[in-house]
Amino acid sequence: MKQSLQLKLGQQLTMTPQLQQAIRLLQLSTLDLQQEIQQALDSNPLLEVAEDDSGGDTEVDNTQRLEREAPQHTDGPLESLEGTASGGSGENRDDWQTSGAMPEELPVDTQWEDLIPTGAPAGAGGDDSDFDLDTRNSQSESLQDHLRWQLNLTRLSDTDRVIALALIDATDSNGRLQTSVEDIHEAFRDDLEIDLEEVVAVLHCLQQFEPAGVCTRDLQECLLVQLQQLPASTPYLEQARQVISRYLNQLGSGDYNQILRRMRLKEDQLRAVLDLIRTLDPSPGQQIGEDSTEYIIPDVFVSKRSGRWVVELNPDVAPRLRINDSYASLIRRADNSADNNYLRDNLQEARWFLKSLQSRNETLMKVATQIVERQRGFLEHGEEAMQPLVLADIAEAVEMHESTISRVTNRKYMHTPRGVFELKYFFSSHVGTASGGEASSTAIRAFIRKLVAAENPRKPLSDSKLAKMLEEQGIQVARRTVAKYREMLQIPPSNERKRLV
Repeated sequence: MKQSLQLKLGQQLTMTPQLQQAIRLLQLSTLDLQQEIQQALDSNPLLEVAEDDSGGDTEVDNTQRLEREAPQHTDGPLESLEGTASGGSGENRDDWQTSGAMPEELPVDTQWEDLIPTGAPAGAGGDDSDFDLDTRNSQSESLQDHLRWQLNLTRLSDTDRVIALALIDATDSNGRLQTSVEDIHEAFRDDLEIDLEEVVAVLHCLQQFEPAGVCTRDLQECLLVQLQQLPASTPYLEQARQVISRYLNQLGSGDYNQILRRMRLKEDQLRAVLDLIRTLDPSPGQQIGEDSTEYIIPDVFVSKRSGRWVVELNPDVAPRLRINDSYASLIRRADNSADNNYLRDNLQEARWFLKSLQSRNETLMKVATQIVERQRGFLEHGEEAMQPLVLADIAEAVEMHESTISRVTNRKYMHTPRGVFELKYFFSSHVGTASGGEASSTAIRAFIRKLVAAENPRKPLSDSKLAKMLEEQGIQVARRTVAKYREMLQIPPSNERKRLV
């Protein structure tokens, strides 16, 4: 095989490490960005957090310099919130024993008991005395754990305890038993020599646990168990039992006339019975082990000032960073030592990191400003005034690629007078109108929610009727599209919305 040299001309896109870092920072959420910044501070000695310095002439804040070079919002410079640090001084032994404050330095031979002020119980801490660190950091208790804890407080034989543990394990997070008692009896029959009645008896014992209605086999039994635990003097308790026991299907389909006729009740009496039934929980297990609250930090603030909508970046999202001038001054150009190369490399990485952060802020600011500009109707009048908007519209306005806009709007949040919304919330598809224009799907869902809220409970609006009413308002939408939007709003169909006045 003959070897030869060939010259080819071509184009290839190469992503430099700087570009990769900028893209990664751009798609990070606020919490992830804070972790990324903290990691950079821990690994790079040339980066530091800019703090208030009384002798501000000696050091230059690189972040402030970058912020002055680029606009931060539509009306003027972005105001940043800065805090002041306060220090304290130690107290002598006589002072802290009477005041309750802990000294900064302790003698070597000091006993721990001597550190507790006289008359103060261990663990006392003023307003923070009820702070439970274990409770704050512990995971939510599951329904099974809650049931096992109650089981440990119940007197049962060893055999019944084994059956009870099997029933608890077969209960899902809603409190519903997923395995039949016959299957459980079959599993233990050879080893424990038990009867089916004994398994049922243990099940009835578990059904007395909290929350009311757990370990039940179906919805009917769940509601009946909850009614059983109500006081006997509860008004219309017996009628509610009859409705659930005999007419649960009619209740689900909204056939109230048949219930009135068969139970020989008046309309106001049936209304009181239904009010009692609505106080019951069809999924009692959801009361235990609820998901922990997820806090959202907005990236952008939107407010109206002097008749104009102003967009600002959240100054508290990330700390103000700068390059440590003390370490930077140690770098020598002609020095190729390991220490000097280490400082030089970290200085370059610090500059790239600061530039990537600044690029992220500028891109986020441009996109947020365009969104506010195009969705002023929503800010002024609510969801019904939401305009159709797609990623391509914003990409064309800011002269960026749609993929960049997608990264910017993902897991980024905007604080408005109407609440906190993810930037992706302002993008929606559209349908045609009678005048030849377009209507946002978000606005159509808002119209559907408004029409359903104002409907007659005796004669709820069907999907066809909703489509016709929207057409009267100039919005052309098919019945199946109305049904899809209604399901997205978690609104049940008309036969399930039927109520007594």
